[in-house]
Amino acid sequence: MKILVADTSSSVCGVGLFENDKLIAENVLDNGRTHSENFMPLVEKTLKESNVKLNNVDYIAVSVGPGSFTGIRIGIASCKAIAEVENIKLIPVTSLEILAGNEKGKSEIICSIIDAKNDQVYCGIFDNDINLKEEYIADDIFAVLERLKKYNDITFIGNGAVIHKEKILEQLKNKKLYFSENNTQNVKSLGIIASKKLDKSELCSADEIVPLYLRKSQAERMKNGFTNN
Repeated sequence: MKILVADTSSSVCGVGLFENDKLIAENVLDNGRTHSENFMPLVEKTLKESNVKLNNVDYIAVSVGPGSFTGIRIGIASCKAIAEVENIKLIPVTSLEILAGNEKGKSEIICSIIDAKNDQVYCGIFDNDINLKEEYIADDIFAVLERLKKYNDITFIGNGAVIHKEKILEQLKNKKLYFSENNTQNVKSLGIIASKKLDKSELCSADEIVPLYLRKSQAERMKNGFTNN
């Protein structure tokens, strides 16, 4: 079983290939170039290093966000095109799940937080086997921390957890708290989550896959008269 995994939802563009739950090739770039320039060359390089042809790939797992609006669109559009041509099923994985996969099994609750600027965050609250406990959240950090007060043993992960660490410690000072040192999404965690979803048949066709934005892009908010809040 071969799964091609792709994440373009952050500043990093990452591609990997899993075979029977083992990562056999990985290529990651964060060189300032756009994902539209990096993505397909990374796919080709990863397949070449694995000695695998695209028509031998069984599934494609792709990050659907939240994160960079442009990056998400590039990743989904590219994987969708490949899936349509090769008739491959897609496995949608959220960036918040990928982050939580870095700390699987560490605490009762794993809280992934991605910074969205101006005290706004994207948040996913998971159990220690990366099952979503509540709906994904796009809100200010204080609203998120209010939601977390009912939990006692929490590992925080993601750049939002780093940025808002002092607020977290202050608002949840009576809780058992841990802060991950592995705060970036990676293709290994993406593959782990993808395999878990595959076991549950959480698949979709190229026509069905949609991005998870959680909130409108800055351009849309400005058009409608809103600020970056």
